[in-house]
Amino acid sequence: MHENGRRRRLRWRSSIGLAAVLAITLGGAGLVAATTASASSSNSGCTSSPTLTVEPFGVAPATPYNGPEQTYRYTLTNCRGMQVRLLTYGAITQSITVPDYRGRLADVALGFKTLADYVNFVSPPPSSPNFGGPYFGETIGRYGNRIANGSFKLNGKTYTLPVNNGPNSLHGGFVGWGNRIWHAAGKPERTPSTVSVTLKLVSPNGEEGSGLLPGTKVYEPNCSIPANPPSKCTGYPAQLTVWVTFTLDNSNRYWIHYKIRNDSPRLSTVVNPTNHTYFNLAGEASGSALNQLVQMNANTFTPTNSVQIPTGAITPVSAAPQFDFRHFKPIFPSISDCTTGINSLGCQQLLIAHGFDHNWVLNSSGPRFAGLRLAARALDPRSARQLTVWTDQPGVQFYTSNFLTGSLVGISGHTYRQGQAYTFETQHFPNSPNQPNFPSTVLRAGKTFNSTTIFAFSS
Repeated sequence: MHENGRRRRLRWRSSIGLAAVLAITLGGAGLVAATTASASSSNSGCTSSPTLTVEPFGVAPATPYNGPEQTYRYTLTNCRGMQVRLLTYGAITQSITVPDYRGRLADVALGFKTLADYVNFVSPPPSSPNFGGPYFGETIGRYGNRIANGSFKLNGKTYTLPVNNGPNSLHGGFVGWGNRIWHAAGKPERTPSTVSVTLKLVSPNGEEGSGLLPGTKVYEPNCSIPANPPSKCTGYPAQLTVWVTFTLDNSNRYWIHYKIRNDSPRLSTVVNPTNHTYFNLAGEASGSALNQLVQMNANTFTPTNSVQIPTGAITPVSAAPQFDFRHFKPIFPSISDCTTGINSLGCQQLLIAHGFDHNWVLNSSGPRFAGLRLAARALDPRSARQLTVWTDQPGVQFYTSNFLTGSLVGISGHTYRQGQAYTFETQHFPNSPNQPNFPSTVLRAGKTFNSTTIFAFSS
């Protein structure tokens, strides 16, 4: 009897995974049907409103941007048991706990346990012996991804930034928004099926600069890493006020809405916010994620040069089969595939990035939800957990945790290693300020930027 029951459960589990794969590979209609069906079933018998709690999370040390300050952790929980933990330090998504097809819960986002771990390891500045970092769960700004040579021109002026990634500026600079203290903007909002928290940050004129703009403070006395000759930089122009609203609904969807107002009456700037959560749908401590399946709604991608700056080309994925995720397929073996020849485009791109760390150009066609286009989907065959990413952004950076070396201990006490997770960073393209043919990231004086991304889970 026990063995027969086990076989029935295995057949049920396999049928769920196969149905999900079939729905996705059938194309747009199948994707919409799968999303609708999973949302409908997840709401079955689920009537209680989501809940929210808040607790102290530790005192962050002083930085040029803020003094020692108490931080907090919000816990959002819906009626299906999905839970999101959100920190005021860096507006960081610490954990995302979701059920599998049996209702068993697992945290599917990589993160740290303590505030000290985030301060010391998530993206510490050059003054730290742990300079660099994985950016686990951070709200990235001002500019997600890379800007070539830490420099761009805007309205006839050249602006310079800290160089923290080879010759480039990455994810805003040395401090970025992920090491700032955010504050609640009003009280949390509730509806019968949602709960929301809005965090606010003022990003000063000259942010990440060394005080060369009139009226700015000296935020970075040295804009080079210690191994390089000292340098100064202007930082980003214009003061911004930033609101990010994080919403959990009863359909296991995690909504992130960015609202960024340029407060300057005369200065334009560039913005490219994103969320840097690492996903492993089997659970953050489950080991490699490379056997999980991924699909991206993208016919083209932006190849990079040897320092991971886009060349400016928008290339069909058919020219590099490793990068063709138009149909659902496992990350491995594509991530290591040089069977096309060591000098082929796909192999060379994998060698440069040590895996996938590229921008896919999202199709304007395909399924839509809440006015947003489909960006990507992922599926863990073992648990049948699925993730669907919806966005209004033109691109998504798919990154396969290529530089996790086992030197970081995660939230559950396990070390994190290469290929153990992946990101879907919805975005404008890397180095857009220096690529006239890319979608513009300019935010004009007095204007407001709005953007929404949804991470929708089902099983």
